[in-house]
Amino acid sequence: MSSLAPTPGTHRAHLPRPTSELLRFSTAGSIDDGKSTLIGRLLHDTHAIADDQLAALEQASRRRSAAGIDLALLTDGLRAEREQGITIDVAYRYFATPRRRFIIADTPGHLQYTRNMVTGASTAELAVVLVDARHGVLEQTRRHVAIAALLGVPHLVGAINKMDLVGYDDGVFAPIREELKALAGRLGVPEMTTIPISALRGDNVVQHSAAMPWYGGPPLLEHLETVELESGHDLVRRRFPVQWVIRGDRSLAPDYRAYAGRVEGGSFRPGDQVVVLPSGIRTRVAAIDTFDGPIAEAFPPRSIAIRLVDDVDLGRGGLLVGPDDVPSARCELDLLVCWLGDAPLARGARYLLQHTTRTVRALVADIVHRLDITTLACEPEPGCLGPNDIGRVRLRLAEPVFADSYRHNRSTGAAILIDETTNGTVGAALVVADGEDWP
Repeated sequence: MSSLAPTPGTHRAHLPRPTSELLRFSTAGSIDDGKSTLIGRLLHDTHAIADDQLAALEQASRRRSAAGIDLALLTDGLRAEREQGITIDVAYRYFATPRRRFIIADTPGHLQYTRNMVTGASTAELAVVLVDARHGVLEQTRRHVAIAALLGVPHLVGAINKMDLVGYDDGVFAPIREELKALAGRLGVPEMTTIPISALRGDNVVQHSAAMPWYGGPPLLEHLETVELESGHDLVRRRFPVQWVIRGDRSLAPDYRAYAGRVEGGSFRPGDQVVVLPSGIRTRVAAIDTFDGPIAEAFPPRSIAIRLVDDVDLGRGGLLVGPDDVPSARCELDLLVCWLGDAPLARGARYLLQHTTRTVRALVADIVHRLDITTLACEPEPGCLGPNDIGRVRLRLAEPVFADSYRHNRSTGAAILIDETTNGTVGAALVVADGEDWP
């Protein structure tokens, strides 16, 4: 199905070692826009496919009567996906070049699997949204751009695919490019790059395409290798949610006690004064331990164990913060919710809210509005949110939580809603600060 000529001038055995810099990116788009084929092309042309995997891919392609290798099968790993010819889960893949390492989240195109796009984009620093050049920007395209924008993904790429099927015509590409940029502008996306490609033939994926001399920008891989990465972490407000309390072995260190977790904001050093929440007690950091031994300073997203000078009442669900940036205790939260459940979210419903390592009971006090993906207008008081709807919801909590705005901290500003009866995740939630007009 595709041309598999190797990239000129490169051989798998002679590629230089990649750098340690890592870019996490997600792919999304409507059904049959070519997401899996694009990822297969990236993996193949960067020599990230092992010989045995390539042989298995050739066999799977022959079973499907493909004329050549079907690159999409590299990410369609489940048997059910292959039999139906669709992608129904988030497939994570890794590859590397001499410039950068990459983790890809390939998300489904069907409307009912929009929730998977939320999962894939939640940790991404860049999102590639594919558009079929024959069909242009569709409702699902708008939904994916909106979700990426709401999740705070800093870089978006509009990959206009299947340009080979429209004669590589700039007249087809230009209006799609302008529509995507206008959409991104309305959603407050800081950067939207558009690239005309053919994933099937490899045009502008790894190398420039001679078929589109009118395009003067970089191919997709070059853009992924060179896009400027900024820390997505809040390096100002100190935040350390406690996951576990580590107690020492009596025969080794009977008095040892440390609080394990991941730094989600600011930095921590021995000697720093910290506030223990929810109690509000002040103490100091005695030491910071890791598997490799004590360290002098910890930044996000480092997993560490903190020892404190004083013996305090602190366990899972507790929070260590800086004395000058203590978050307010909140028994009522405004949240931007992407609803993942099959049953609708309705006023008066009860759920569990999991925020960092803390879980509390919550009541839906109000559904403020629902976002219309087509017009980007907010429909006030919709009554409920259905599957894949996005809306602003007000929750009343049984116990206070200490949350930041998602715009300030993507970790302490995020939460999930859990169905108490099934223990299933039914909503992805972003905390909206008081007076914040978002979206």
